[in-house]
Amino acid sequence: MTATTPTSPAGRRGRRPGANTTRQAVLDAARARFATDGFTATTIRRVAADAGVDVSLVMQFFRSKDELFAAVMSIPADALTRFSAAFEGTDDGLGARVVRTFLDMWEGDIPSSEPLMAMLRGAIVNEQAASRLREFLEERLLVDAIASRAVDDPTLRAGIVSSMLVGLVVGRGVVGVPTLAGADRETLVELVGPAVQAVLAPVTPAPAATAPEDGGRGR
Repeated sequence: MTATTPTSPAGRRGRRPGANTTRQAVLDAARARFATDGFTATTIRRVAADAGVDVSLVMQFFRSKDELFAAVMSIPADALTRFSAAFEGTDDGLGARVVRTFLDMWEGDIPSSEPLMAMLRGAIVNEQAASRLREFLEERLLVDAIASRAVDDPTLRAGIVSSMLVGLVVGRGVVGVPTLAGADRETLVELVGPAVQAVLAPVTPAPAATAPEDGGRGR
């Protein structure tokens, strides 16, 4: 009598990943790709390959690269909270707090840094990204930093600080200026913090003391 060997299935039939899981995998892959390569160099085909899915599946979720990029630029609420918290408290050390928090956001944990870097790289060639970046920086600075302080030209001050901070990140993370890229973060905080402080919370010079009138001189 010949023993019958039970047949086994050709492969394990597991539960297929759901649409939400697949969509998130595409978003994660796109976020990393946009942050690394920028908007122009990133393609739907590359994102699909990174996510391990077919190009047509990416197009089911996102009808174009612009739409995919818009979804990627969603900034985590935690990043917004941290940036706002930097402006709390007194003006003492405000510039250092802002620079340190900004660098932590753009160079720190991936959930915050990748959307921001994707936005920054995309802003050069994509108006949607540029508009989103302006909104994030200037409105946050105006609402959280300057509106509560009695300073002249608040909109201009927000623009100046935005340019300073973005320029710092571009020099380190996009252009890769060796001296900036290799600098310790706290060193940059010490050097840039006072400049940001001077723009956000300028110190009003004390009025010069006037000499008392000498009405009784010559007696």
